[in-house]
Amino acid sequence: MGKKLLLKNDHIPGINTLEVYRANGGYSVLEKALKTMSPDAIVEEVKKSGLRGRGGAGFPTGLKWSFLARPEGVPRYVVCNADESEPGTFKDRYLMERIPHLLVEGMIASSFALGARTSYIYIRGEYFYIARILEQAIDEAYKAGLLGKNIFGSGFDHDLYVHVGAGAYICGEETALLESLEGKRGNPRIKPPFPAVAGLYGCPTVVNNVETIAAVIPILEMGGEEYAKIGIGKSTGTKLISASGHINKPGVYEIELGLPVEEFIYSQEYCGGIKGGRKLKAVVAGGSSVPVLPADLILKTAGGEPRLMSYESLGEGGFATGTMLGSGGFIVMDEDTSIVKNLYTFARFYHHESCGQCSPCREGTGWMERILHKILDGHGTLKDIDLLWDIQSKIEGKTICPLGEAAAWPVAAAIRHFRSEFEEYVTHPERIRDIKHYYRLNASGVTAG
Repeated sequence: MGKKLLLKNDHIPGINTLEVYRANGGYSVLEKALKTMSPDAIVEEVKKSGLRGRGGAGFPTGLKWSFLARPEGVPRYVVCNADESEPGTFKDRYLMERIPHLLVEGMIASSFALGARTSYIYIRGEYFYIARILEQAIDEAYKAGLLGKNIFGSGFDHDLYVHVGAGAYICGEETALLESLEGKRGNPRIKPPFPAVAGLYGCPTVVNNVETIAAVIPILEMGGEEYAKIGIGKSTGTKLISASGHINKPGVYEIELGLPVEEFIYSQEYCGGIKGGRKLKAVVAGGSSVPVLPADLILKTAGGEPRLMSYESLGEGGFATGTMLGSGGFIVMDEDTSIVKNLYTFARFYHHESCGQCSPCREGTGWMERILHKILDGHGTLKDIDLLWDIQSKIEGKTICPLGEAAAWPVAAAIRHFRSEFEEYVTHPERIRDIKHYYRLNASGVTAG
C-alpha cells in the first residue's frame, strides 16, 4: 500500500467540515508554522522537499517561491490555479470537493511564507458547485479566527477569496489567469516580466496549482527532508493521478512517485487492469496535451527498463520515445481504440479553446481539426498526413503560451507512433463509419471503437 499524504483522511465522513477536519489534526500544522517558524524557514522547507509544481510543468516550487520580488511598500499576492481544464484531469476537483480545508490551510501557510496578506483561488466556471464548497470552508475559517486578523495570535492577517472564471481553458495559463482575475479578457501575457516580478495588479505574485498548495501542509508537518525521501530522484513525494479510460477502476489515486507504470495499470490497488480483459494499446500519461505512447513504450523505456511514474522516467528518450507526467491525467486506451478519432476529439478541443492571440495557434489548430475530419470522413489523402505533421511543427515553439504546444504534441506523437493507422483510414475509406454516427454514439455515452 502506497503512502498517502493528501488523501489520508478523505475516507472520513464529514472531513469537508471544519469541525471534523480539526478533529483530525487540521490547522495544527498552520498554527505551528505561524507561531514557531519564520517565513524564510517555511520557504526553505519547501525547497528541501524537492516539491515540483503539480499542475503540469513540474517546476521546483521552492525555487519559484524564491524568485518572488519583495519591494518595500508593495503588496504581494498568492494565487491558486484551480482552473483544472486539461481533458483527462480531475484530481484537483476531488481534492477540493472532499477536503477543502486542506487547500485553505495550505493557502494561509503559503501566503505567510511569501508575505502575502491577500490571496485568491481562481476556479474554473464549470466547477461552480465546488466554488460553493470552498466558500463554505472559508466562511468556517473566518468564524473560527483562522482567517482575518491576527491568526493564532501570531500577528499575521490574511484574507482569502474565491474567484470563479468563465470556463476558458486558456485561463489555466498563469498570466491569462491573472488577466481574467483582473477583470480582463483571459489572454496570456508576453513574458518577461514574469508574475514573480509583475503579476496580479502589477505586483509580485506566486501562482501555484491546487495540489501544489495542498502539499505544503504535509511538507511542514513531516519536514522537507523527510518528504524528499518519498519518491525517486528529483521526483519527490506523492502525486495525485486522475485515471480514466478503459480500466476497471477509474478514479483519483495518490501514488508515491517512482511507482512502475505497469503496476499502476494492472494492480488491484490502483487501476485494476484493462476493462474486459482486452490488451493495452496506448496511454496518455499526463493529460491530453502530452504525447501518447504505445503500450510497449509506456510500460518500458526504449532501453528496456521499466517505465516509472516520475518526471524523469516518463520523459526519458524525449518525445521520440517518451512523454510527460504533466497534470497526471492518465488516460488508458485498449486495443479497440481509434487513435485517429481520439486525436480528432483533442484537436476539436484545442481549436475551440485557442484564444486566437497568436496566428500559428489560431489558424493551425483549426487547420489540424479540418484535416482530421477530412480523413475520418473518408476523403483524406496520404499527403494530408504529411501536411498534419508539417502544421504541428510550425505551431510548436511559436506562440506566447503553451497552448500551441498542447495542440501540436498530441498530433506529432499520434503520427510518430501510429502512422499506419492514419494510412489505413486513407487507403480503406470504406471501413470508416460515418463521423456523425460516431459522435452520436459518443453523445449517448456509448464508446465507439
